[in-house]
Amino acid sequence: MNREKIHERSKAMYGKSKGFMAEFSTFIMRGNVMDMAVGVIVGAAFQKIISSLVDDIIMPVISMLIGGIDFSNWFLSLDGSHYKTLAAAKEAGAATLNYGVFITAVINFVLMAFVIFSLVKFLNHLHDKLKKEEEEAAPTTRKCPYCKTEIDIEASRCPNCTSKLDIDPEFKPE
Repeated sequence: MNREKIHERSKAMYGKSKGFMAEFSTFIMRGNVMDMAVGVIVGAAFQKIISSLVDDIIMPVISMLIGGIDFSNWFLSLDGSHYKTLAAAKEAGAATLNYGVFITAVINFVLMAFVIFSLVKFLNHLHDKLKKEEEEAAPTTRKCPYCKTEIDIEASRCPNCTSKLDIDPEFKPE
């Protein structure tokens, strides 16, 4: 549905040419807003997958490689007391600086950025490949030199003006 149709429907529904609801309806029904909404929803679901990858697969491997250290319990208690775990510090109501959780968030971000970069790079490569294939395709039509109508490249007469056409010297029928 194009903008004019949406605007006309909004105008009919709300009775004004530029009322708030009509403008909002026109805005919300634009294709790029809907595409963005779908992108945000898919992105949120994708973020959960990346978070699970980091929390459940990558962080345990990193933790094992550096001696079984659990990043989620890397914190600094701001009240000066020592707590065995972050959960114990939270239970005691202590203010904490959770740098282990921050490290995990940074790893999540780097992985998400890497995956998005790889996806965009792949899509750009695919787009370039398809564009190159389109450019390489041989033309199938040409213009009549008399009436400028587009005609089949193999035509010997123009179907529009019936002029006799010269066969293109570069054209080689198969």
